[in-house]
Amino acid sequence: MNTKTYPIELPHSAFSALRKSPSEFVQEMKYAAVVKWYEDGLISQDKAAEIAGLSRYDFLQLLSRYQVSIIQYTQEILDEELNNALSEDRH
Repeated sequence: MNTKTYPIELPHSAFSALRKSPSEFVQEMKYAAVVKWYEDGLISQDKAAEIAGLSRYDFLQLLSRYQVSIIQYTQEILDEELNNALSEDRH
């Protein structure tokens, strides 16, 4: 994967507050970002795993660690699925 580095300014206390080295802190920020983007429906599992530098299996484990469901439905998709299920029950 082709990458680009972007500087970010953080107070030194951020690392000690979380008891993480700067590299661990950056990795955790990357993980938190891709999990949130996936949860918000902005990226797929495959893209999130790629950005995080993880296998898809490891990304699914990361979702579990962050207590995020591996299945993401928008309200529109959920309503459609429920309507389909209800109409099938009526037949």
